[in-house]
Amino acid sequence: MTTEQEEQQPGATAQTEDAESVGGVDPKSGLKRSAEATREPASAAASDPPEGFDAAQAQATEQDPAELTMLLEDARARADDAHNQILRVRAEMENMARRQAKELENAHKFALDSFVKELLQVRDSLELGQAAADAPDADVSKLREGTELTLKLLRDVMAKFGVERIDPEGEPFNPDYHQAMAMQPRSDVPPNTVVNVVQSGYLLNGRLMRPALVMVSQAA
Repeated sequence: MTTEQEEQQPGATAQTEDAESVGGVDPKSGLKRSAEATREPASAAASDPPEGFDAAQAQATEQDPAELTMLLEDARARADDAHNQILRVRAEMENMARRQAKELENAHKFALDSFVKELLQVRDSLELGQAAADAPDADVSKLREGTELTLKLLRDVMAKFGVERIDPEGEPFNPDYHQAMAMQPRSDVPPNTVVNVVQSGYLLNGRLMRPALVMVSQAA
């Protein structure tokens, strides 16, 4: 090595040390890295937002306090309006329940209202017949006629409200609607035939209210 080369080598070594101290050397490629490349991760880390900090939070922090106050007041007003609506609906439901309970009570209490109104005229007819029978010069034929009219009026009222009379004389015995009081040996009618009705039965809209009391035939 010449004297000139030895004099230049210390200077080159110093420059290499300065480059390594500034940029560093990539251990894989052996290439030097610049100072900007060395500082890049640090600056990138400094610019990233902290963990859990999203865009909505960033926007909220940038909003004006007056605007936040207005948003809060608007949300509070909406909550108050929803609460008032709930109270009104609850009050309406309670009023409706009370009305329905009152209507149901009246329905039970006055269920026979129409029937009683129709029945009053039957009672009036009976009272007129009784007054005519108590008269000193009572006419039996007129009393009989008045009684027939009263019975017809009563039948009409009962039929109007679905009351049907059971009068099964001459019909086959039906245990669903008839109640046998006694058996009579008869040769003129088939066995188990109703030969006499002791008491009529009644149906209300097809439902048995009272069975007919009957006499039933048996083989002689």
